[in-house]
Amino acid sequence: MSRPLNRILLWLAPLLFLLVFFFQPLARIITLAFNTSAFTAENFQLILSTLGFTFYQAILSTILTFILGIPSAILFSRFNFHGKSLLRALTAVPFMLPTVVVASSFNALVGNHGLFSFFILHPSPFILILSAHVFYNTTIVIRIVGNALSRLDPKLEAAARSLGADTFRVWKNITLPLLRPSLLAAALLVFMFDFTSFGVILLLGGSNFSTLEVEIYLRVLKLPNLPLAALLSIVQLIFTLIFSILYTRTINQVTTQTPPRFSVTHKPKTIRERIFVLTFYLLLITFFALPLISLPIRSLTRLEADRGQRGEVQYGFTTDYYQELFINRRGSLFYVPPIQAAANSLGYASLTVLLSLALGYPAAYALAKPTRLEKFLDPLIMLPLGASAVMLGLGFIISFGRSLASPWFVPIAHTLVALPFVIRTLQPALASIPERLRQAASTLGASPFRVWQTVDFPILSRATLSAATFAFTVSLGEFGATLLLTRPEYPTIPIAIQRFLSQPGGLNFGQAMAMATLLMILTTLAILAIEKLRLPNSGEF
Repeated sequence: MSRPLNRILLWLAPLLFLLVFFFQPLARIITLAFNTSAFTAENFQLILSTLGFTFYQAILSTILTFILGIPSAILFSRFNFHGKSLLRALTAVPFMLPTVVVASSFNALVGNHGLFSFFILHPSPFILILSAHVFYNTTIVIRIVGNALSRLDPKLEAAARSLGADTFRVWKNITLPLLRPSLLAAALLVFMFDFTSFGVILLLGGSNFSTLEVEIYLRVLKLPNLPLAALLSIVQLIFTLIFSILYTRTINQVTTQTPPRFSVTHKPKTIRERIFVLTFYLLLITFFALPLISLPIRSLTRLEADRGQRGEVQYGFTTDYYQELFINRRGSLFYVPPIQAAANSLGYASLTVLLSLALGYPAAYALAKPTRLEKFLDPLIMLPLGASAVMLGLGFIISFGRSLASPWFVPIAHTLVALPFVIRTLQPALASIPERLRQAASTLGASPFRVWQTVDFPILSRATLSAATFAFTVSLGEFGATLLLTRPEYPTIPIAIQRFLSQPGGLNFGQAMAMATLLMILTTLAILAIEKLRLPNSGEF
């Protein structure tokens, strides 16, 4: 069989999958968006106002993230102190947590039913949204800008100071110009995550804060208007692709132009340095640890009546919220126990792992040694990253209609989200396998399967487990597409959390906290597994 034909066969399954479940729904969305019924003055006014608020909250969130992120990047890249590795890991955990867990954490801390709800004024929902965005995006600034800071030659700063430059002039004339590509790359990535934020805004602010993502959801399920939802999706996709292209070009500039890493870290010596390190050490621990700790504590604490009834409430420790996960208190025929939602999530995640690996391996094999064909197809297979999960759900609804009664569409949507990550995880491992080892095994009489078993698999096992864990984690926390596609009798953990938070009463809130705690534990274990299995040459962003 010829080599070009082998290449085509490797791409056959991944491309067919994307053609049926991504490009076809995308084409249907584009067709529906240009339906004449969508082009009304009222719709355009709504799109402009929604787009304006989406930009406003994303810009404000990005600025606040940089206010915390830049000093934090300086802290980690310039100073050594006790607990540095643990603190760095603490700032990175929120980025990998599902958005429903992040939203639940802030609800558990300072929400209307939170631990501090009786002691301080409730922050507005908008403040909570901005805080949550800073919470899970700060690590992006720390890693991208911090890495750039650690690569700056300290001789440049020393030379400037020897010529009489003070700290401000060194930063203005030396450091900032060299950091400009890294700052821009971090800003674009943070902005993209804030621009496409859905779960945090919906769970903390509700439909009162209508971004493009939230408005698409409302126009699909709450105020049905599919042509308008499709038009909103196209607007969002255009901006997301623009930001993605800008980010790709900027990050490539960062990776190709940065010099080797220098050892510039030191223990704080002056009083100013000690105050700086201590201040941000305490600030980061407080800001990142409190929400994460509050979630499990609130899931075990009774602060109000279960169902809003009047009378004395027994405050304090309780395990009732976890016990209630197994009970159908109202005896409803349509009730799905929350523990069944957990089983559904695990089942969907397992199917997502199988589909992602089955489709990701052939594509990663082809991309390991790219030809002109791979250079053309590589951007296409990464396109789902530029589409929001809510948009994927809308595309499925338009394309498959009544067929969505099948629960199979949920793991298919999850696979679309996870597949690019799986491919990017497997590709470096496949490219690292020396061809001479395969040739030596073949010379000794090994069959192709035996070559794969004895040469490829031992090298690929860690990457495979890491990719599988990545797909599993993505599926567990996926919220946007699942909210549109899931059937009432097959909810997932994020959907169950959203349902509990949308209902009044302390019992519903407590069960939401218990479910979010379980999801946080599962995701954290997966994060630890990914970090343990991560290859040295795999990228972070």
